[in-house]
Amino acid sequence: MKSLRILFFLSLTTLQSIAQCSICTKTAAQIGEEGGKGFNAGILYLAAMPFGIAGFIAYKWWKNQQQ
Repeated sequence: MKSLRILFFLSLTTLQSIAQCSICTKTAAQIGEEGGKGFNAGILYLAAMPFGIAGFIAYKWWKNQQQ
């Protein structure tokens, strides 16, 4: 239950994170503020799938180690 609370807290803190490298920041600045926010959201969206897959594999591995 404690790990679930920690996971929930970490998911809330990542919503406001900035996911841009220096080159992407320059590109987003040229697009404008509204476009930059969408650009940042797109980067976070694309990053979610690999982290989700890695988390699923780690969870399955952990469950197999428990048995």
